[in-house]
Amino acid sequence: MSELFKELDYQKTLLGEVSLRRRKQLKLNKDIFEVILNNEHLMSNLFIFSEVALASIPLKEMKSKSPDILIGGLGLGYTAKEVLSHQHVKSLTIIEYLEPVISWHQKGILPIGKLLLKDARCNIISSDFFKSAFDEIGFDPNAKFRKFDGIFLDIDHAPDFHLNPRNAKFYGLEGMENIKRNLKDNGLFSLWSNNPPDNDFVDILKKVFANARAEKVTFYNSILEQDCTQTVYISKK
Repeated sequence: MSELFKELDYQKTLLGEVSLRRRKQLKLNKDIFEVILNNEHLMSNLFIFSEVALASIPLKEMKSKSPDILIGGLGLGYTAKEVLSHQHVKSLTIIEYLEPVISWHQKGILPIGKLLLKDARCNIISSDFFKSAFDEIGFDPNAKFRKFDGIFLDIDHAPDFHLNPRNAKFYGLEGMENIKRNLKDNGLFSLWSNNPPDNDFVDILKKVFANARAEKVTFYNSILEQDCTQTVYISKK
């Protein structure tokens, strides 16, 4: 039997104190990995339906037969894992701000182990996604002005609930225009949100992209014993 609780890592970052914990969820008889930032829950692998949907939905709608994908926010790696499960994907670039998160994948201490690092199509860059979004040269420092077929973002909790107050600017018209600039023709932008659809944010997306929508991702929460709804926003250039 595994330990009921263990802190696997603890480090100080520019965003504050971050820790990786593994705890036994007795109700489900399952080990849960969770990330805590400044004593607040950031993410876990308890329910990953929407993190997977962040990639699976736009990939089904993508016109490119060998797409280049960019992910903002590495996290526990489930969105990236879903991207790489599609063999037609040509490349995956991941932007992650927190160095400890990258190190967990390098050490293989997360549930998916070193899966991402073993795939030659995957490149992880230690950088600030939001800063790069406003940078003229784009997201990839090794390929200036590079464009992507898909940009999938999962960093903040919601368009109006940010890990850092300075991220708020990104979710306005200027930020979305910059995302559009970094997409190839017919490219797609998808955004994860922990909250139900935000119609005001959809209106912003529609002013920038050819079409945009909020896709509800509903799943059964076996802890609360009720359905929960999160959101994936899909925008097409």
